[in-house]
Amino acid sequence: MQSILSFLRDIRANNTREYMNAHRAEYDAVRARWADIVAEVIARLSVVDPSISHLTPRDCTYRFNRDTRFSLNKDPYKTHMGAYIAAHGKKAMHGGYYLHLEPGMCMASVGNNCLPTNVLDACRNEIMGNTEEWLSIVRSQRFINYFGCDETATWGSPKGFGIERLKVRPSRFPKDYPYMEYLRMKDYCAWQAIDDKLLTDNPHWLDHVMDIWEAGRPMMNFINNVIDDYE
Repeated sequence: MQSILSFLRDIRANNTREYMNAHRAEYDAVRARWADIVAEVIARLSVVDPSISHLTPRDCTYRFNRDTRFSLNKDPYKTHMGAYIAAHGKKAMHGGYYLHLEPGMCMASVGNNCLPTNVLDACRNEIMGNTEEWLSIVRSQRFINYFGCDETATWGSPKGFGIERLKVRPSRFPKDYPYMEYLRMKDYCAWQAIDDKLLTDNPHWLDHVMDIWEAGRPMMNFINNVIDDYE
C-alpha cells in the first residue's frame, strides 16, 4: 500500500504524460501490486459472499488514463485507484463493494448508485412494504456506528449513507410516510473513510475493510433483491 499511495501522490503533483513515460516501470510495478491486492480482497470476500468468487482483478479495476474528451480537466491520469467488486459486473445495477485508494481520501463503500427512476421507485416501494425489516438494518447500532445517519454527508465526508437525495418527497409516494428520508435517497451507498496509515502500517488492514463491508452488506442485499428483478 505504501508504494501505491506514494506513486499516487507523485502523479498528483506531476500529472503529465512526460512524467508517466519517465516512471513507466514504477507504474507497472504499482499496477501489478494493486492487482495482487484486489485478488486477495476477492478471495477474502468470497468466503462470506460466494456470488463474487468468479471475479478476477481485471473485472473489478479501472483504467488509470482519464477520458478527457468532455472534461475541462485535461489531466491525462487519475490520482486514485479503485476496485469495484460486484457479482454482476462493474456496469450492472446490482450493488457491490468498492475500495478507493487516494492519498488523504481512502475509503470503503458498499451498495449502489446511478439507479434509474423506475428501479429507485421499486426500492422505495419495497422499503415502504417492509419498513420494519429495513429499519432493523439501517438503524441498527452497527450500521450507524460505521455509516452514521447525517443527511448532509457527502462523498468526501468521513462516513455517510446516501450520496444524493431529492429535496422533496418523490412523486407518487404518500406525504405521511414517517421515514421519508429513505424515500428521498437517489442511491443506496454507504461508506466510511480509511486513514492512510491504517493501510500502510497495519498488516491487518483488510480486517477493518471487511468489517465496513459486513456492516453494510444487509442493506445492500435488501436493495439487490429488488434490483435483480430488473436485470
